[in-house]
Amino acid sequence: MTALSSDAPQSVSAAPTGARRPGPILLVTVLLLGVISFQLNASMLTPALPAIGAHFGVDAGQVAQVQSLFFLAGAISGPLMGRWSDFIGRRTALLIVIGIMATGTVLCLLAPSLPILLTGRFMQGTSSAIFALSYIVLQENLSRAAFGTAVGVLASINGGVAGFDGYLGGLMTEKLGFHSIFWVVLALALGAALAILRVVPARHAAVATGRMDWWGAALLSTFLILLTYFVQSGSEAGWAAVPTLLLGAGTLLNFAVFCLVEKRRATPLVAVHHLRSRPVLTVILSTVLTLAGVFAVMNFTVIVLSQDSEHGFGLDPSLSALLYLTPAALLGVLCAPLAGWLTGKIGWRLALRIGSACSLLALIGAAFFVENRWLVLAMIACLGIFYNGFFLTSINGLSVLLSPKEAPGTLPGINGASFGLGASLGVVLVAPLVARASEIGYATGLWLSAGIAAAALLVSLMVPAPTDDSTTTTPEGN
Repeated sequence: MTALSSDAPQSVSAAPTGARRPGPILLVTVLLLGVISFQLNASMLTPALPAIGAHFGVDAGQVAQVQSLFFLAGAISGPLMGRWSDFIGRRTALLIVIGIMATGTVLCLLAPSLPILLTGRFMQGTSSAIFALSYIVLQENLSRAAFGTAVGVLASINGGVAGFDGYLGGLMTEKLGFHSIFWVVLALALGAALAILRVVPARHAAVATGRMDWWGAALLSTFLILLTYFVQSGSEAGWAAVPTLLLGAGTLLNFAVFCLVEKRRATPLVAVHHLRSRPVLTVILSTVLTLAGVFAVMNFTVIVLSQDSEHGFGLDPSLSALLYLTPAALLGVLCAPLAGWLTGKIGWRLALRIGSACSLLALIGAAFFVENRWLVLAMIACLGIFYNGFFLTSINGLSVLLSPKEAPGTLPGINGASFGLGASLGVVLVAPLVARASEIGYATGLWLSAGIAAAALLVSLMVPAPTDDSTTTTPEGN
């Protein structure tokens, strides 16, 4: 982590000559405030969902929208805000996102009904773009060595704040009511906005000419919404059900229209030839497949297994979370900065391959030893190191370094949207097998996840090296 002390940027930057840059530690700390404000929005409210349902008198199906709409908004805002920041500047984009999140938080605090609360949660969800925007800010202001470590620090929050944020959210809900969580988020958001206004350079990004492609943004947003509901419908109604087929057809048609429109735009949201390029395609596929393979295991299969009293380990929900969620999150917080630092030594691609390969081995181990609670615990802890630490750090860094030079906000934004898609697909694919665990056991679901992770490893081998990766000149071509 000594790399973070360097403040002599060597990466591509649009700073005017003589522009003063913030110190690396100060810049990372300020961006971390924004990232944490998003993460607490995502994780602290999870244990409060039953209380929200009781407050508004709705069932579990309705209250689930509190989270689903939040993550849907995040998937939409990433590509949109990432690209828009190429025109209006990173700091302005960060302040817009935080402003929308703060407004949504106030709406949640004052909501007299669930629909108003859901509107506020959708607005809060746009804060997911803070991750992509922060990575771009780091790349534009830090040296290569410092960039890797800084990405690791921010990526470490992607899996939760050391695993204790969910516990704190539950405790606050019990003692102070669920509205207290929104007060904490609002205070953090306002603090982050003031810090960003003071520290993040105000210069325009100066990397894009022309105008923002709002037609492309509308079509891509519609595509992501249709795709999300297509996956949800396939999970609930079946893949051959008429609503699912209609949603699938609508999703494909919308994507076709999006491609046709983008080909005719002078400054497209996402140039179609970039979508077919090796850097963009491999990064997106690696993210989707890895999330589909790993996320479902860490946040679904193993949790159900640990709480199943007949065919699993029979643990209480609190003990299940403490044993199978907290260690992985805590190890991710510790290991992600180390993984970022190592990228300067071994290269971004090798770090990605280490994360993908070791995550696959951990899933295979969990499938082999599915009946042993302690060995399963050890394998999930390993995922905290190699998935939360190595993979999340390297894939987020690569999304910035491999993004098209004329549109540096494009790939980080799309990659951010890919996280939600991969997580949803993973749960959808393994849920039917987990539901039949009484007949076939949990190992089948774990083996399916391992198979998906194996495909992710193969894709990671095709990810190209960034042109400014100092290790690319080595004989091994890291």
